[in-house]
Amino acid sequence: MSAFAQGLELGGARLSETGKRLAIAENVNGSQMVRVYDADTLQLLKVIDGGKTDDFNWFAWAGDDRVLLSVMRETDNANYWARMARLLVFDIRNDSLSYVGLERASIDGDTVIHIDPAGDHVLLSYRNQARFEAEVWRLPLDGSGSANAERIVDNEGDIRSWVADSAGVVRLGLGRSRRGSLIVVYRASANEDFRRVTKIDRHDRDAMEAWDVFGLTEGSDLGYSFEELEDGRSVVREFDFRTGEQGEIAYEHSDWSIQRILTDHTGVPGGMVITDDRPRHIWFDPKIAALQDELAQALGGREVRIIANAHNRRMLALQTGADDPGALYVFTPAEQRLAFFANLRPDIDFRLLSAGTAHDIPTRDGKSMRSYLTLPRGRGKSNLPLVVMPHGGPYGVRDTLEYDDWVQLLANRGYAVLQPNFRGSGGFGAAFEKAGDGEIGRRMQDDLDDATNWAVAQGYADPARVCMAGGSYGGYAAMWAVIRNPEIYRCAVSWAGVADWDAIMAYDRDTLTRRYYKETWKPKLLGNDNSFDFSDVSPMAQIGRLSRPLLIAHGRFDERVPYSQHYRLVEKAGRLGVELETLVLDEMHSPGYADNHEKLLDAMVSFLERHNPPD
Repeated sequence: MSAFAQGLELGGARLSETGKRLAIAENVNGSQMVRVYDADTLQLLKVIDGGKTDDFNWFAWAGDDRVLLSVMRETDNANYWARMARLLVFDIRNDSLSYVGLERASIDGDTVIHIDPAGDHVLLSYRNQARFEAEVWRLPLDGSGSANAERIVDNEGDIRSWVADSAGVVRLGLGRSRRGSLIVVYRASANEDFRRVTKIDRHDRDAMEAWDVFGLTEGSDLGYSFEELEDGRSVVREFDFRTGEQGEIAYEHSDWSIQRILTDHTGVPGGMVITDDRPRHIWFDPKIAALQDELAQALGGREVRIIANAHNRRMLALQTGADDPGALYVFTPAEQRLAFFANLRPDIDFRLLSAGTAHDIPTRDGKSMRSYLTLPRGRGKSNLPLVVMPHGGPYGVRDTLEYDDWVQLLANRGYAVLQPNFRGSGGFGAAFEKAGDGEIGRRMQDDLDDATNWAVAQGYADPARVCMAGGSYGGYAAMWAVIRNPEIYRCAVSWAGVADWDAIMAYDRDTLTRRYYKETWKPKLLGNDNSFDFSDVSPMAQIGRLSRPLLIAHGRFDERVPYSQHYRLVEKAGRLGVELETLVLDEMHSPGYADNHEKLLDAMVSFLERHNPPD
């Protein structure tokens, strides 16, 4: 069990500016550690403590000697209380960690718009809390804090975010008027004043989305923007920043959306990332593309992605698969040297794991869910005990055929595992994601039932042996499944699931920024029905209907779905005489301690074996 409860994150490995060093994040007993290695000898140089797992956002290199860390901090001021992002820098040469930012608090203190390649400074787009107007500050990374900070762009009225070109010149600003119109200002060089390019009415969604831009390079007014076509695919078009006009399609994939463009150090596109059933890096340079294929062949034909490239001097290659936790390699092209760095799950024999398969499952209202089915090895393909495992989020997130600890653990214990990408999931077009707005506990749950019925109809699942398990939103869906449809599901397992949607909305209103909550999160939850009563779909209100075994587990220090959701549900179930199985761990929203994660997995497997025994 312990083999499935580790915390190494190989896909997040980063090379320093010249490829001299590499860094990788690892979850160690609830803390996020960034380990720095010599990329040539692979010797460990430094370990940086990034704080609690749920307080850690990201890390990035600044030159070869400094590492930037984005963390969350609680801030209380005259306006409101919230968790806000903060930027720190760790200097490897003198072993020092210092704050990067101004003394006054900011909503988004980690909005880095340019990192000096030498690692001397960063540019931060820094919003005033009261009015949301943004300035740009040049902040040194020498540990002097705000003493030597320099404001290089003052606020321009309603501008809320700034964009710098590849040389670090701030040239583009985007904002909102009081009526919600998009305002864009631009300049061609540092010697010019900003001028307004356009003002777009808030109802003109197509014109607004055209300004999803990138690729602002030194000495050029041309870049790129994303656009979603009628078939749901996101493509990249040429874009003229002077006029705000899109040009021809520059990059596209015939079947899937472009999720991200991979640029070189000058900002020029070098490749794209798409996700069909797995993330893939597609390189425009035929030499890099051929090299990626050669690395795959050298590693036994397994799929490989080049995830970092330091000016072609050194590269990081990630080899992985749905039935293979994978490994990270360091490649030095000049020497044609491929060096093994680490295994994701060193104690797991990938030859005992199961490869998943992709299926398009129809919903009752005519949509299609791309879903993944993983069958246990040596158990045949029919009449199996099934665990339906919806993902968290729920919006904008999706499952893929990447390696997953929970999926492989349950398949190893004899269960078929089904991962439906229900409506609201990301990666399948804006219309499919928007179809989930206001559908929590309703059509989103119908989709899970439809996926379950499909698995039964296809003969994969024994209809009398179906359970649901998940974390976060998936934990909510599992609780709701056994309350709403006990005729389908014989048991459920929830980790950090939402029990009371009204309470979580009130919590989010207080902890998220007001604008994000009002403009983005609340509309996603309610859709077009502002009068919708969440008690109709909340386990807290409906727990008296529970007639199936339910295991609910929660972290005592969870700050996303607070622990109060758990203990209030347990208390109410007790008053009503409803039996629950419970597990409380000293954890945040995600299991950060390997031993605690092992306890959770043990409890889940034991519960399923008692209430839905495998063959």
